[in-house]
Parts: sequence; C-alpha cells; structure tokens
Amino acid sequence: MDQALAFEILISGENALLTGPAGSGKTYVLNQFIRHAKKSGKKVAVTATTGLAATHLGGNTIHSWSGIGIKDSISPYLIADMPKSRIETIRTTDVLIIDEISMLHDFRLDMIDQIARRVRDDDNPFGGLQVVLCGDFFQLPPINRAGGVEGTFVVNADVWESLDLVVCYLDEQHRQNDDTFLEILTALRSGEIRRHHAETLLGRRDIEVGEATELHTNNIDVDYINSKKLSELPGKEHHYTMNHTGQAHYVENLKKSCLAVETLVLKEGALVMCIKNSPERRYVNGSLGVVVGFDKESDYPIIELKNGRRLTIIPDTWELRDGDKKRAGLVQLPLRLAWAITVHKSQGMTLDAARVDLTKAFVEGMGYVALSRVRSLDTLSLQGINQMALRVSPEALEIDKTLRHKSAKYAKKFEHLRVMAKNRKLKPLSAKKAKTSNWNDKLAKMRLEYPNAYRPWKKEDDEKLVKLFSGNKPVLIKELTKKFGRHPGSIRSRLIKHFGEDAIK
Repeated sequence: MDQALAFEILISGENALLTGPAGSGKTYVLNQFIRHAKKSGKKVAVTATTGLAATHLGGNTIHSWSGIGIKDSISPYLIADMPKSRIETIRTTDVLIIDEISMLHDFRLDMIDQIARRVRDDDNPFGGLQVVLCGDFFQLPPINRAGGVEGTFVVNADVWESLDLVVCYLDEQHRQNDDTFLEILTALRSGEIRRHHAETLLGRRDIEVGEATELHTNNIDVDYINSKKLSELPGKEHHYTMNHTGQAHYVENLKKSCLAVETLVLKEGALVMCIKNSPERRYVNGSLGVVVGFDKESDYPIIELKNGRRLTIIPDTWELRDGDKKRAGLVQLPLRLAWAITVHKSQGMTLDAARVDLTKAFVEGMGYVALSRVRSLDTLSLQGINQMALRVSPEALEIDKTLRHKSAKYAKKFEHLRVMAKNRKLKPLSAKKAKTSNWNDKLAKMRLEYPNAYRPWKKEDDEKLVKLFSGNKPVLIKELTKKFGRHPGSIRSRLIKHFGEDAIK
C-alpha cells in the first residue's frame, strides 16, 4: 500500500495498523495524520511504547497516558485512585495513537483497552476511540522483566480481533538507494539470509567511510567512546546547559526520553549529530556534522554537514504532552556527540554513515534496526557481527505474512479512496518556505530590542532575578525584561525554572 491511500484510510476514521519496513515512511504518514486530525478539531493522544519514540512525535508514553505505569495487571482500585485529570484526558480523547507497537506486550494492550472502556463507560474496544497503531514487528520486540508477567507481541492480545484494524502495510522504500543493500535487508526481514548476503556484509568489515557514527548495543561502550574522543581534541570546551519548565517528575521523564543532554560539551573538531528535524529543513534527525567554530555573538556552534553546508545551530525545544496539555518542556541545542550511539537510540534515524558493531547483539531484530539506519553499503562499515544479529523472530515472520495478505485485501476494499488521495497531495511536514535571512541577521535584529537575547544567563544575573521576583514588592515581567535586556518569554522560562509554573500567571 502506498502512503497516500494509507493516509486516506486513517482520516476516514478507521482503526488501523500502520506498518512496513524501515524507511517506508510510517512516521511521515503518522505525522501527517496527527496534524490533519488536530486541525479538524479532534483531541489526539499521541503516545509510544518508549519515551524516545514519544518525544519524536511530541507526545507521551502509552504507560503514562493510560495510567498503568509499569504495572503488570489492573488492581481493583487503579481507576478509583486515578487523578481526575488523567480520567478527564482519557474520557475526552478522540484518537489514540501508539507508536513502536512491536515493543508493547499483548497483556498491556488488553490492560489499556480495559481502562479505556471503564473510564469512558463504553464497552466497545478502547471505549470507542479511534485507535491507530504504528510499528514494524521485525524491529525490537517486547522485553520480559525477570519475575514479571511473560508477554509477547500485541497480535496475541484478547482485544486484537475485536479491534478490527485495517492493515496499512507501506511497501515503498524512501531511505535505501542501493539495490544490493536493499536486497540484503529484505532477505534479513524474510529470514532468508544466504551465504552471498552474509559475504557481502562481511566485505564491509573495517571499511573506511570517513566521519561516521559508531552503533553499539550498550550504553557503557557509547559513553566511553564519546568522552574519550572529546578529551583527545585540543582547544577550549564550550558548555550549553539545558533549560526546562514543568513539575520535577514530568521534567525528569522528558529528560530520560529525550536525546538532548543536560549539559552539552563541545570543542572545535567534535563529531556531532542533529537529533531533531529542522523546522526549515536545514538538517534532519541523524544528520552528521563536525564543529568548525563558534559564533562570536551567541557562542552557538557552527557545524559543517556531510554535504559541505555550514550552519549555526540554535536551541530547539522538546515537549512532554498529555493530550492537549503540556506537562514539561526542555530547551537545548539539538545536537549530541556522535562518535557513538546505541542501536536503541538510533531507531527512527537516517544516518549519513555508520560503523556498526553487532558482536554483542542480544535480541532478535537488533541487527536489522542497526543496518537499516544507512542508505547504502557505501556508507556502512561493519566492525563485527554475531549470529543473533542476523536473526529475526520466527513469530514476526508469521505475523508479517498475515499482515501483508490483509493489507492487499484492504487496499482493494478502500480503492475508492484513491480518488481523494489523488486530489489531496501529501505535503511535507516542513513545507514552510525556508526564510532567506540567516541566523546572525535575525539575532542582530532581535538584539536591537533585547541586547542579551540568546546569551547564557550569568550566575549573578540569575541570583538578582530570583531576588527581585521573590521580594516584598515583586517586579513585573515587563520591568524585568528591560532590566535584563531579554525577551519576555525568556524571563518567563527562567522564572518557571526557579519557581514553577504556578508562580507565573
């Protein structure tokens, strides 16, 4: 099924499963649907099984949205003990989206279904919500905790059949541009890796691909490599501290779910990775670059991308949203050191080049996730591989066959929607025209009114701000703006950081 027909099926209100291989455009279609649904006035709960996937979509984890947390069963008192705000959120939601569905246990999907039915007082599946699941069962599977309830893929949930999902299996490829590499990935997905496929992969052993990110299977290796590489560079360190708003526990959840780091330390020559899509389409999540300098005015890093383009990187925001409510926000440069990253954190990325170490792969699907991050064999260097890395789940293979068959049937059933799909061309999410003025021009103009715009807060200024705002006669934000030479939004963010959201009316 193509993206256009899948989009029409989603906006028609059907419960659906959006699936397909890495690089087929699942997240693209999902984002288009979210934007359309919200624009039409629907309340959309955007969730995912991991915090990282949720932040990519600007949402929340499904565990948090449903109130199940890390529980393995529903206690008789779970709903009675739920905060009114949680009950109201579930009750007023129109569309529930769950991304990275391959990692959700079957019994937890049933728990979420039962909670939605009870809270909404509606015995239809999920209390009558439109449910859109998204993910690829060949990627990382649900992990069972020692001593916890044993679970498997969501297709085994009791609610699965009654949910009557329209399967939208995207079969176009929008990432790989190398037929040989695509053949290997397809063989890996179908469990039909042959000797010549393995030999081709092994032929990429220790091949030089220039500046590239190393993909490893655990955090310890990644942290060690990044800190060691940075320490070996000469020159001054530049520190960038994260700002945040919201209650402490929400902020902590967002920090854990986000690729941005609390204190980013950079030097000239550091290999970095963009960790968000640029609103002006200057870079994408996964773009690699090297720090070539620092802006004299703002001290923000200037990076040179693999394509030779030079950009000044400015702060971006991440939000933890619960339906329409913003629970927490972070502001940080959308960069992280990129000499190494874990396979898990690379999900959803398209990497310009990668050195992949799969000698410690410990779960089926891990090799597929890692290898499918790059566009071609020419940008892949293999540092090592074990047998587990070339395995896919036998159950995922059976699920895939069923989903492909169902998708073909649904494509015929909804063929009439193609007329609408042809008339409604999908536009990129970042279809806004890139503005011609560069960052330095914008900054210079801004500083005519706010001299300290985008300059780091000095410790003495921070202390003075707290003292003025918390005095017997607190100073108004308008006065603080003039006193510190900063935009009112910057003053508000700083005050919320110190005093919490309730302090700012």
